[in-house]
Amino acid sequence: MKAVRAVLLALLLGWALPAFALVAVPQLTGRVVDQTGTLSSGDIAQLTEKLADLQTRKGSQIAVLIVPTTDGEAIEQFSLRVAEAWKIGRKKIDDGALLVVAKNDRRLRIEVGYGLEGALTDVTSKRIIDEDITPKFKSGDFAGGISAGVNRMIGLINGEKLPAPEPPHWDYRQSIDFDHLNPFWLFFAFFVSATLRSVLGRLLGSFAAGAFVTALAWFLLGSLGLALAAGVLTFLIFVFAGAPSSGRGGSWSSSGSSSSDWSSSSSSSSDSGSFSGGGGSFGGGGASGSW
Repeated sequence: MKAVRAVLLALLLGWALPAFALVAVPQLTGRVVDQTGTLSSGDIAQLTEKLADLQTRKGSQIAVLIVPTTDGEAIEQFSLRVAEAWKIGRKKIDDGALLVVAKNDRRLRIEVGYGLEGALTDVTSKRIIDEDITPKFKSGDFAGGISAGVNRMIGLINGEKLPAPEPPHWDYRQSIDFDHLNPFWLFFAFFVSATLRSVLGRLLGSFAAGAFVTALAWFLLGSLGLALAAGVLTFLIFVFAGAPSSGRGGSWSSSGSSSSDWSSSSSSSSDSGSFSGGGGSFGGGGASGSW
């Protein structure tokens, strides 16, 4: 019986340990994720602009990932794990593609979503690697190789018939510079809330102040949950603590400063804050190469 248990334990460890040893899938922080410092900020910005333009025009998503190594894992398996985790491309359209470079391993792969397998066939993906990317990699021009490969991928996707992307929805919040106007909105909300409480009385005024802050927060943030939370908090402050007088405005401003700092940090977003996979699926299509 002990021998059977030992064999089962050995089999279990033999299956589980390799799984734990796999390189973790990097976090999707933007259209271009470089964990090696190979690309300059300018290179990343140029690539990001191209890929964002593709998504705007066609709806398709391409992401680029550069890692030091897959630590012995086949790049085909690693690339598919990343693709499945990031879900590049639109849901049910599956028009995503992923370019993965394992720099120290001198290996790379183009992973293609189901919806792009007509444009980026296995043969075409292999030609992009062999003709556009690896020649530049061999000369040390990694930025040039990636850019050339991405350009050709975009050109092929441009010729593919895909469902049109949804028209962009204008977001009034994008026209507001929260870094500069956030103190204004805090002061404005406080002033109106204090006035409402003063005119309508403690209970009714506090309720009106909470409703006003809820509406204002919903307009500014676009989140009903956050707006309701801000409104309830305002109601509780004014109904229990009372409206601070103008002479104590400094304490209110002090507590509001942390909110200003939080808003400033959270609004300082780049591509990393606005880009995410759209739910696309992958089935292992694409090609691999080396240099």
